[in-house]
Amino acid sequence: MLRDLPLADLRSYQSAGPEPGDFDAFWEVALHESRAVGARPVLQRLELGSQGVEIYDLTFSGFSGEPVKGWLRVPAAGPGRGPGRGSDSDSSLGAPDAVRPPACIVQFGGYGGGRGWPLEDLHWPALGFAQLRMDTRGQGATWAPGDTADPHGSGPMTPGFMTKGVMAPETYYYARLFTDAARAVDAASELEVVDATRLGVFGHSQGGGCALAAAALAPDLVRAAAVLSPFMVDIMRGVDATDQAPYQEIATYLAARPADESSVRRTLSYVDGVNFARRCRAPAHFAVGLADDITPASTVFGAYNAYAGRKDIQVWPFAGHEGGASEDLVQSAEFFRQHLS
Repeated sequence: MLRDLPLADLRSYQSAGPEPGDFDAFWEVALHESRAVGARPVLQRLELGSQGVEIYDLTFSGFSGEPVKGWLRVPAAGPGRGPGRGSDSDSSLGAPDAVRPPACIVQFGGYGGGRGWPLEDLHWPALGFAQLRMDTRGQGATWAPGDTADPHGSGPMTPGFMTKGVMAPETYYYARLFTDAARAVDAASELEVVDATRLGVFGHSQGGGCALAAAALAPDLVRAAAVLSPFMVDIMRGVDATDQAPYQEIATYLAARPADESSVRRTLSYVDGVNFARRCRAPAHFAVGLADDITPASTVFGAYNAYAGRKDIQVWPFAGHEGGASEDLVQSAEFFRQHLS
């Protein structure tokens, strides 16, 4: 049943992926430039007849100030709670001093999906958390709809997103997406309806990779991270260990363009979650399925073993990419209760 290394070897596994000498400088410039041209987040309340939760259409400034969509879902607290500090909205209500805003989970989506529909995914507000569900630029046309474009062109690429602009970190798709992820945390911190001292990040698969990046790039804001079967971690190990998409896109590209390998490896090192994990300080909860053939267990342990903050990992011995499914959500909710209380 095991498709990767034995568990004992996974617990001691160390990624052999390189770390660029200018990794920190690259991301400092990328974030500074995007923050410098960013606008205030904009919220518009939706009247959907929902009970117990207020839902807002969110637009915030991501990479290079470009607009990124999202949903903000907040547990209803009766009259007096509005969308908050630094935002424009059709609501005139402001949060009263007597009501403490809830902790907020900034959630990122899996490969190919967008932010989905406004009435989906209501478990976080049902559990008492606000939720900022970030849209995924250029995706959202497979299992969940999205509304954010990726207006940047690219050179030759395979279908998908893994090779979009892959010849240089400055043009690579995932550099833009991970900047969006950090800016989503920034946006959450600007909303009065959210307690900026209690922000967590959460994601499965591609969303887990975004959560790791956000925790590393916004360390002063992120207080806890739940990272489930993360993608874009120990990337070249993933390319070697599985023939499943999305990692297979890299192999397909390099089979057709072998002369590009050095440039591709260099680009990927700037977005590899192992390198982000080394810079994370917030407590983290990981989960991994040992039979996962999409994000092989060794890649997940590559990030987990490198993670610099307090951490724990739930191992599902017979699970694939789904991991613990609903049980992962239950454990993540308990983790956030402990660290964002």
